[in-house]
Amino acid sequence: MSLLNASASAIKRGLSSSASATPRMLNGRTLAPTVNHASNAGMKILAVLYKGGEAAKQEPRLLGTVENQLGIRSWLESQGHEYIVTDDKEGPNSVFQQHIKDAEVLITTPFHPGYLTRELIDKAKNLKVCVTAGVGSDHIDLDAAVERNIQVLEVTGSNVTSVAEHVMMNILLLVRNFVPAHEMIQRGDWQVSDIARNAFDLEGKVVGTLGAGRIGYRVLERLQPFNPKELLYYDYNPLPADAAAKVGARRVEDLKDFVSQCDIVTVNAPLHEGTKGLINADLLKHFKKGAYLVNTARGAICNTEDVAAALKSGQLNGYAGDVWNVQPAPKDHPWRYMKNPLGGGNGMTPHYSGTTLDAQARYAAGTKQILENYFQGKAQEPANIIVGVGKYESKSYGQR
Repeated sequence: MSLLNASASAIKRGLSSSASATPRMLNGRTLAPTVNHASNAGMKILAVLYKGGEAAKQEPRLLGTVENQLGIRSWLESQGHEYIVTDDKEGPNSVFQQHIKDAEVLITTPFHPGYLTRELIDKAKNLKVCVTAGVGSDHIDLDAAVERNIQVLEVTGSNVTSVAEHVMMNILLLVRNFVPAHEMIQRGDWQVSDIARNAFDLEGKVVGTLGAGRIGYRVLERLQPFNPKELLYYDYNPLPADAAAKVGARRVEDLKDFVSQCDIVTVNAPLHEGTKGLINADLLKHFKKGAYLVNTARGAICNTEDVAAALKSGQLNGYAGDVWNVQPAPKDHPWRYMKNPLGGGNGMTPHYSGTTLDAQARYAAGTKQILENYFQGKAQEPANIIVGVGKYESKSYGQR
């Protein structure tokens, strides 16, 4: 994923599934079964995944869950490694924070991230490798990882199709005013005019992607058949001329100018210091009144309160996505309940765009390959390396 930031100066500053195992409980916290090994028998590998509950027991292809453990427990334990899997990640007494102290490998996901802060990295004396089972490693303090020579790896490309399709769904459900229409049917009502007064066609609209990397570019490809008026993109890294021509996309170099031209803006950018809080009250003033905003990248790219206020006022006609500034999102999070003046415009869901069953198969296989490379001392795929040994290898988190 290529990406942009608010300003050049900000970027330069830093701009095979195995059988399911029944997890054991530790003080009420989910902890997958482990095997004790002698200290020299293998590595300690810690994985923070999300709890799948009954769904994971019924569907073994839910590999990214505590119950199904990325399908790699038998493989790891057959080599003498200790494998700890948990969803308990908050606070100093959590399974995550207790076991990070002596783990050599940490596996996390963007869907239920274990936030690896500088403070925790300082305590993780044995940590050598962090693997994101998926795409997006903003839950790790990357600068601290560089300083400690901790490698940070992702399964690049594992969810790009999944997320791009989700973006298209979000755009259509907002523009066509789908959610209020569905809610009307569920209530037993039928008043077509109440829905149609705020429903539009995607054809003939100006659509822009904030970020034109692997996901953003796929969104542009998928928008073409809808015959939009124009496709725009904002990214510090311009597309190759032939790639831009293929999708008919025009680059806009000024962010405020970019959003002012768009009927629909979709965010497809990594979270880093150059993009955190990028979409705020000041920038939202430059959006077309009644524009739509879709964010399946990272919740913290948008200011929570400012987006809610813009939707309430009608400056935004709709906001949709599946990413939140804190995950899981608190029950009182304003994005759960915000609406436009007509009572619609909210297309929020839990974070699942990149964890379809197809995506889980890809990121589970990719995680296993990264681990196998590490165990055998083989080079990792260059595209998967965010932080190498003591240095950044990717520009996805800013030009460094």
